[in-house]
Amino acid sequence: MQIQTPATGTTIATTGTPALRATSPTGAARTHREAPPAHTVIEPSVLYFGTPVALLSTENEDGTFNLAPVSSAWALGHTVVLGLGAEGHTGHNLRTRPGLVINLPGPGLWQAVERLAPLTGCERVPEAKREMFRFEADKFRAAGLTPVDSGTVRPPRVAECPLQLEARTVRIRPDDGGDFLIVEARVLRVHADPGIVVPGTDHVEPGAWSPLLYNFRHYFGLGPELGRSFRSRTPAPAQNPQDGPGTGVTGP
Repeated sequence: MQIQTPATGTTIATTGTPALRATSPTGAARTHREAPPAHTVIEPSVLYFGTPVALLSTENEDGTFNLAPVSSAWALGHTVVLGLGAEGHTGHNLRTRPGLVINLPGPGLWQAVERLAPLTGCERVPEAKREMFRFEADKFRAAGLTPVDSGTVRPPRVAECPLQLEARTVRIRPDDGGDFLIVEARVLRVHADPGIVVPGTDHVEPGAWSPLLYNFRHYFGLGPELGRSFRSRTPAPAQNPQDGPGTGVTGP
């Protein structure tokens, strides 16, 4: 079969394959391919498509401390946005006592996180949570984690977490459906395990730090590095001449 391109009048032959070769207005060849199979429309119950896990430590009314896992957290500059259940004890604490610590566990702590998952710091468990949750006053002990003093807020940090962000709540509002709270927290101080910091800098070494991820309610860590953004400021490791050309990582 032959077709004629409207731009140039050139006649080209097709071979019956899914790809057709044609000529662009500039004379360059281009290839048209059949579209891939259509995606399937689904209605998942959750949209945790690989989000980081955080352990939030907050202050209770009696001066003790609560510790709760969350899987909706993202950072914008030095502001961290958190998604909390509207009836949860963490949201209740933050409304009147805005200090908190956003503790970021590594993959090795997933079992401690899971031990916290069915617990609530609310002595009167909300009706909607009674079937799956139970009250626990000392969540640090229940999870097997160690509280350590913070420097700028009252709630303690989690010693076992490689990254700990002391922060203060600056805004709380409900989501459109009224089921969740959207919390904006300003980070005041960052504590990092020396093993994940580039020596002599304030940079976290991405190859040494792996956050615990919540992937559709399953726990994962990171895989091998694929590359670096052009905006990365982390010093590039020196290239070993024995590795040969093209194997070193370069960048600003």
